Amino acid sequence: METSTPRGSSWPAVPDTERRVLLELLVHGALPRVRIAERLGMSRTSLSRITRTLLDAQLIAEGSSVPLGGRGRPAESLHLRHDAAHFAGIKLTAETMYLVLTDLRAQPVAEVERALHSRAVPDVVALIADSITEAAARGTGRARSTGSSGSSGVVDVVGVGIAVAGDIRPSAEGLLLRHSNFLGWDAVPLGQLVSAATGLPATVVNDVHALAGAHHWFGSDASHRSLVVFGVGAGIGSGVVIDGVLHPGAHGRAGRVGHTRIGGKGRRCENGHLDCVHSFVTIPATEHNAGVAPGEHALALARARRGEERALRAFQAAARALGAVVADAVNAFDPEAVAIMGEGVDMLDVAPEHAHAAMSEFLEQGDPDDVPVQRPPFTFGLYARGAAVAAMRELLSS
Repeated sequence: METSTPRGSSWPAVPDTERRVLLELLVHGALPRVRIAERLGMSRTSLSRITRTLLDAQLIAEGSSVPLGGRGRPAESLHLRHDAAHFAGIKLTAETMYLVLTDLRAQPVAEVERALHSRAVPDVVALIADSITEAAARGTGRARSTGSSGSSGVVDVVGVGIAVAGDIRPSAEGLLLRHSNFLGWDAVPLGQLVSAATGLPATVVNDVHALAGAHHWFGSDASHRSLVVFGVGAGIGSGVVIDGVLHPGAHGRAGRVGHTRIGGKGRRCENGHLDCVHSFVTIPATEHNAGVAPGEHALALARARRGEERALRAFQAAARALGAVVADAVNAFDPEAVAIMGEGVDMLDVAPEHAHAAMSEFLEQGDPDDVPVQRPPFTFGLYARGAAVAAMRELLSS
């Protein structure tokens, strides 16, 4: 079954079988034809027909021969043309729009950052559309110098992903952004509005789900079929990958962990709790519990590292809360790996033993040392990169 090519996008209509080959090359890199056929369970004849279509569309290219072991001629490899398409990824906060333009390796080609002078939906949509045009113009110059542009030397944007804190729910009219408290939006068809403004296919994704999808494809061992990714900052959430598929949940709420009650007494959350994960683990909670003003997370961290009692207790409580929710995720999903990232994970430096102890306390019949916990390098731009990968996943996995 072929997908239609939306107005404004030059991405060709690609049947399901061809998409499977593209996905193998995107996630696993260059592969010999025989390995692709084995992995996808198809005949060499079928693969030859499919690869010819993709070669003609200039989406893949033939590479140097690689040895397969044993005797016989080396096998010629196929690889994805990373310059064949580019994706715009946007992360929206209450104050700022971050945009990154990536190639098919999810490597940035251009970046744009703009303040949200207005949170009115039409104004934000117009800002996104203008910024995509600006990024494409910036990317053209860089692509020419690095060889990552297409044959015309022009950056080819084929899809848009938008990451935002909130629930992404399917409806008869498409995806709706619900309960985006930072922006003050509810029931906004953001993807459809951006698509209408740009002429490009656009998808909306929860920001932590976007992190999870990008880490699954590009940030972790590609052989992992199950993964839980936590994002910790102004809030906390998680994204879940099961059997190679990112699961947003029936109502866009998969991975909500913030109101799990763990005991103790911390900052009062929006639901009135003093003892839930939100009471301890977020940046605002840590600031409050450490006795510093909002926005003074760095001061709280410095005090904790000096051993000042109140600040140290705040980071210890945050580490315990994080360890508890990681244990709950392991209990629920038994993933191959857990990744923790975000701008608010300093508790793992200050009080790692408290996180470990909480995992021991909350794990059911498990040893925390058996749980592979990753802590990848993090910058805030990874949210926008994750949104770009969400657009890739929409195009290649649907």
